[in-house]
This record gives sequence, C-alpha cells and structure tokens, in this order.
Amino acid sequence: MLFSSVTFLYAFLPIILLLYYLAPGVKAKNYVLLLGSLIFYFFGEPVYVLLLIFSSISDWLHSIYIEKHRGEKKAKAALISSIVINLAMLGFFKYTDFLIGTVNSILGTAIPKTGVPLPIGISFFTFQTMSYTIDVYRGRAHAQKDLGTMATFVCLFPQLIAGPIVRYVDVAAELEDRRHTLEGLALGIRRFAFGLGKKVLIANVMGELTQIFRDSGDKSVLFYWLYAISYTLQIYFDFSGYSDMAIGLGSMFGFKFPENFNYPYISKSITEFWRRWHMTLGGWFRDYVYIPLGGNRTTKLKWLRNIAVVWILTGAWHGAEWNFVLWGVMFGVLLIIEKLWLGKALEKLPSFISHIYVMFLVVISFVIFNAAGLKGVVSDIGGLFGAGGIPLVSSDAVYYLKSYAVPIVLAAIGSTPLPKLLYGKLSDAPGVVLEPVAVGALLILSTAFIINGSFNPFLYFRF
Repeated sequence: MLFSSVTFLYAFLPIILLLYYLAPGVKAKNYVLLLGSLIFYFFGEPVYVLLLIFSSISDWLHSIYIEKHRGEKKAKAALISSIVINLAMLGFFKYTDFLIGTVNSILGTAIPKTGVPLPIGISFFTFQTMSYTIDVYRGRAHAQKDLGTMATFVCLFPQLIAGPIVRYVDVAAELEDRRHTLEGLALGIRRFAFGLGKKVLIANVMGELTQIFRDSGDKSVLFYWLYAISYTLQIYFDFSGYSDMAIGLGSMFGFKFPENFNYPYISKSITEFWRRWHMTLGGWFRDYVYIPLGGNRTTKLKWLRNIAVVWILTGAWHGAEWNFVLWGVMFGVLLIIEKLWLGKALEKLPSFISHIYVMFLVVISFVIFNAAGLKGVVSDIGGLFGAGGIPLVSSDAVYYLKSYAVPIVLAAIGSTPLPKLLYGKLSDAPGVVLEPVAVGALLILSTAFIINGSFNPFLYFRF
C-alpha cells in the first residue's frame, strides 16, 4: 500500500488514527499500531507478514539472551546468530537469483533461478533489527522484554518499507511512554502533506518524463541528458518525499524519527553530498561497519580498505545488480580522492564551480544507478556523450524539453532551501493564517493528481 494512494489517505490512515487515539494507554496504542502495521504490510506482501513476525520474535529472543549473558562468550555467540539469521534472510531473498545469474553467465551453466519475489522493505527492516541486537550487545540499549513492544518497533508502518532507518535507541523511550499533543499532530500532518506533494506533484511528473524517454525510439544526446536530469530530480523528490511522509506519520503517532535528507543537491563536494543524502543509511554503515573496521584511526591502507568495503556494501544494499555495485564503487573512489587531495582544492574554488562538479557526478551516478545492468550502463553513459553516432538533437527531445522545461526548473528550485525560506516568511507574517490553507490545498491538489494520474510508482520499493 502506497502512502500516496487514495486507499491509504482516505481509508487506512483515518481509521488507524481514530483507533489509535481512542486506545487508553501507550501499551494499547502500541498494539493498535502493531495490528495496523501488519495489515498495512499484508496489503502488499500477504505471505511475507510471517517474515516480519519471525524477525520480531527472533531478535526479541536473541536480545534477551544477549543481555542476560552480557560479557560472556554466550552473548557474542547469540549476537553472531542474530546477525547471521538477518543476513541469511536478506541474502536469500535479495541476492540468490543475482548470484545464480552471475554464475550462469561466467561458467555457461543453466542453474534455474528461484524466482522468489523480494519482500518489500527487507533491506530496511533487517538493518533496523541488526542495529538493535548490536546495540544491546554493546550495552547502548536494554533488551525489550515485551514482545508486543518489540514487534511494534520492527513493524511500525510509517518507516517499515522505505525508512528512514530508525534504530531502536532512537525510539526506545517513546515506545514505553510518549506524549500526544495537537501541536505534534498538526506538525505531522503538515510534514506529511509536504512530502506527499513532493512525491505526487514533482517526483511523479519527473518520472513520467523518464518513462517517456525509455519508451521513445527517437533518442539523442539532448534526450539522454533530459532523462538524466529528470531522473536525478525524480529520485530525490520520490525518496525525500517518502521520508517526509514517514516522519510526519511518526509525529502523528508521537514518535520523532531522524531526518533522512538535508538538501543534498546544494553540496559543494561528494563528501558533503553523502552527509546530506540518505543520512540514516550513511549513519548505519558508519556505526556498524566503518568504525568497527577501524574507521580512519588506523593505517592509511586499512583506512582506504574500510572506505572501499563500506561503499561496495552500500551499492550492493541498494540492489542485486552489478550496476548498483559499480554505483557504490564510483562514490567510494570519489570519496577517497576527495579525502586524499581533491577536498582541499574544492574548498578554494568558487562555490558555483564546486557545485557544478558535484551535480555533474551525481547526475552521472544516477544514470548508472537506474541502468538495466552493466550493458545498460554502457548504453546510457554512451548516449550522454554521443557514442555510436547518436544525434545531438531529436524531435522528441525538443518537444519534451519544451513540455517539461517549467516542471524541471521548479523541481530544481524545489531541491534547494529557497521554498522553505519563503514559506517560513509567509507563515510567520502577522495576522495571516496561511499554513492550514496551504496544507489543505496541497492535500486536495495531491489527491486530484493521484485520482487523475496512472503513474504513481515508488522507486525504493525495489530495494
């Protein structure tokens, strides 16, 4: 079930909010959230609800055992068991067919693929549960004794299928006792409405253009760049919009989820870009992979190895295709180059030059990210630079450039802090009550687009 669907907006969400606020205490509210979350997941993955339940029970039992035997070898064995189970689930569902296909292509074998569908959100909830047991082992979190509360954390529908990656320590106190205020509800509705608008009014429009390009038989260099820019805008507004909706929903239910994006397209280095893009994933890899490997407090060779490991894993986390691994490797190499020497040079350059440098590489990276395997990477990157005799301009490219020029410019402006600054000044104006009107209008307009449009995917459901 998509957040940007009529079923969710006008059936599921109102019902669950009503039942939630009628529930007498935090424990009862948690059970309403748990039941609602399982129903929410059931709409998209009926069978895999059992996977969520299994994951909840498994990490609940492991964490209790770890805490009971903390400091003993038994605790470490339980931690390893928990991690192996989580990685085994992720590996089987996400990477088995990828590995089979790789073996078949290298050895010329014909091993049949499993054809098992990928459970929605498995990359997110397995990382969340792994961070929980690791934090219990490290003594940063107490094991949750109540299975219902633990399952509520694992299955919490606002962030279940696409993040942000919420660690147990982020919400441990709120799972036990949280305040519900009209202000929190209003802030949640506003944040959700803005996220919905980003997704429906901008990401979906940019997505239409990327699909038009894919379907067109009249390719040109101009059309490839139009596609690359539109996809770069689509993925930002799609994912950040979904994160905004998740954070807004969390606020409606009394939770404060971590931020996931901070205007990454205004960055002046790739290092800065990754401090602003998908921040909860970056933080997860930093705390549970990079630092345990030694971080930067080791020899230079091991430090470079640590960066490489993190970025290969980051690429593979996003998808079971070689283009995702290449995407991760690309950023790993760029970050190493910046850390070794280019970073200081970028600081001395005029801001607009360093910004052009970042956006050029980011656009190229997302072309790699969205390609159909390595062959698709070669084809799409080649198309950007006229390989194979592709014409510079085509009639389709000119037509769609004229048709989508205004949405692209508005989306580009929308990816900067400028709209937020202008909105803040307007909403703070004395005697003007614009915010409720703006939020209501945004919800109505988004609903109209959802009803009238047939293009409403969510990109990160693939991961």
